[in-house]
Amino acid sequence: MMDLLKFRIPFFAFVIVFFAVVSCKNSEGPSIIENRNNGAALGTSYSIIYFSSKKVDYQEEIDSVFKVINKSMSTYIPTSDISKINKGDSILQVDHMFKDVFNLSKEINIKTDGYFDPTVGVLVNAWGFGPGEQIKLDSSKVDSLLEYVGFGKVELTNAGTIKKTKPSIFFDFNAIAKGYSIDRLGVMLEQKGITNYLVEVGGEIYAKGENLSKRKKWVVGINDPLIEDRTQYKDAVELKDVAMASSGNYRHFRVDPVTKEKYVHTLDPKTGYTKNAKVLAATIITDNCAKADGYATSFMAMDLEDSKKIIENDSSLEAYIVYLDANGEAKDYITDGFKKLILK
Repeated sequence: MMDLLKFRIPFFAFVIVFFAVVSCKNSEGPSIIENRNNGAALGTSYSIIYFSSKKVDYQEEIDSVFKVINKSMSTYIPTSDISKINKGDSILQVDHMFKDVFNLSKEINIKTDGYFDPTVGVLVNAWGFGPGEQIKLDSSKVDSLLEYVGFGKVELTNAGTIKKTKPSIFFDFNAIAKGYSIDRLGVMLEQKGITNYLVEVGGEIYAKGENLSKRKKWVVGINDPLIEDRTQYKDAVELKDVAMASSGNYRHFRVDPVTKEKYVHTLDPKTGYTKNAKVLAATIITDNCAKADGYATSFMAMDLEDSKKIIENDSSLEAYIVYLDANGEAKDYITDGFKKLILK
């Protein structure tokens, strides 16, 4: 099926697994079947591996999850709930998924001091990264658009409607909806009694249980943002019952002609401009993929020291951040918890 929910942030994780459907014998029980579904969705690709005692195919259910996500949150579908709200609908009662994403976005927005902000949609469109028309920007135009940015300017009411202080505020959940879709796919599989699975959508991951065909944890690779070959990875990690999401500016950095320093361009929701940032890539491991997705996106725009403060004060977050130092050399910031997951 063709989906229209697009995502601006490229990924840099890939799964190191064999995607064939196989049968393996568990020494303590019956044969275990490895099932696989893959395809295109949400403007990217997906691969799902799950184990069961007999051959099953949940393609219809998978398609349904993507369909309802798009219906709720795709800014590329004119009839979606988010599109209607963006056009000024103030009486539409949003579904539970929209509420989940709104509330988590609010939490991350507060913890990142506004660097994660789904109301940045007017700027995303203006800079040519979204479904809207790109416009020529100058300082006065950027200042005027910032009037429509700020999560404090929107509210989820008790009635389940969205209240905006300014009608032209434009929601864009693309930086978190992909991760949320992975979480919903996990819920669907678990409702089917599946307890060992790996869901990957556009490089974002949720790993549940183990890879029973190999009888070990799921192994996932992390690409090096400085290498063109996407089949080469910087490190590999073992995952079990956790989510992992990555954001990055890969190989797209510039050199300042005066200072000779390297920078990458990231949209800063506070200034309205693309920002000269030194973070090349951020990978976050935590308990759910929507949360991992939101923080990975946030840390691309934030100064590294500010990101470190958030990570070090939140025991649920593990991070692997690739950044450029003062000399323009690539360096790594890796939390102790993340280091323990890296294959030696």
